[in-house]
Amino acid sequence: MSKLQRHYSFVKILSGSDLSQRRLPRMSISSQTPGPVVWLTACGHGDEVSGMVVIQEIFNRLGRELLCGSVHAFPLMNPLGFETATRFLPLSQEDLNRSFPGDPKGSLGERMAHSIFSTIASTKPDLVIDLHNDWIESIPYALLDHDAGDAHDDTVALVSKAAFDSGFCVIKDTDALIRSLSYSLLQTEIPAITIELGKPHVFSEANLEHGLKGIWNILIGTGSVAPNADRFEYPLPLKYQKRQILRYTDKPYAMHMGIVRFLVEPGASIKKDQAVAQIRNVFGKRLETVKAPAAGLLLGHADSAAAHPGVPLIALGLLP
Repeated sequence: MSKLQRHYSFVKILSGSDLSQRRLPRMSISSQTPGPVVWLTACGHGDEVSGMVVIQEIFNRLGRELLCGSVHAFPLMNPLGFETATRFLPLSQEDLNRSFPGDPKGSLGERMAHSIFSTIASTKPDLVIDLHNDWIESIPYALLDHDAGDAHDDTVALVSKAAFDSGFCVIKDTDALIRSLSYSLLQTEIPAITIELGKPHVFSEANLEHGLKGIWNILIGTGSVAPNADRFEYPLPLKYQKRQILRYTDKPYAMHMGIVRFLVEPGASIKKDQAVAQIRNVFGKRLETVKAPAAGLLLGHADSAAAHPGVPLIALGLLP
């Protein structure tokens, strides 16, 4: 194996009123053997923290097993949100993952996004993997953008391959998030994928293990590392173990305010019109039963026990 070079550095994002500097940590590991350039990013939302530790563990393993090319990472893209346990940038209440590709003269979020985006793009990566967390009660899955915009078919095909390589359920978003990191990268013909790792807020060892194995699968697919004897596959009901893309939905919403009782566990297969939740009042009287709009896979439950009209209760991956 060729000698590996590690490099830890920082990218400046702002100067405080006391002239202190806030910076984004950057990690890199490179082989002398040419190969793919891969980026890992995490914690764009400050309360979605698992990706940071997944990246740490990936880099520990790469130090022994990287065969060729290089892997780079921004393990903590939103340190301000992380330190205040909030999804957004606390100073401006912006969503960093709705600020790309950024603007060097724009708002705080746009300036941070520009620093991240331009740094990644300058390395001409073959793949970018953006790590997120979903609801507390949710399973991990690979998320494809609803619309790749002007991206070429070859770029879209590389993204789909990475999604299936992960061993997770593959979901296609129903909303066009045109200012997300993955979408913005696709518009410059950089293949990018989002991985949802389940429980936010805290480091879940189960989620970390799944994330490590799923990302390692993708690195095997790029040729960055050697294949495993046993390929990781996230355990799913039999009908979802085929190479198929499910359609994301967070509907139907509740029609009443009340207390939610979930009837199906995340990861379970459900049928059209199957009851997935009940809404009850404070005395326990049932106000409504929420039913699945189509057959699919239950991805997760909302974090709150309180139901509100027009607020998502569940996430589903629907069969084509």
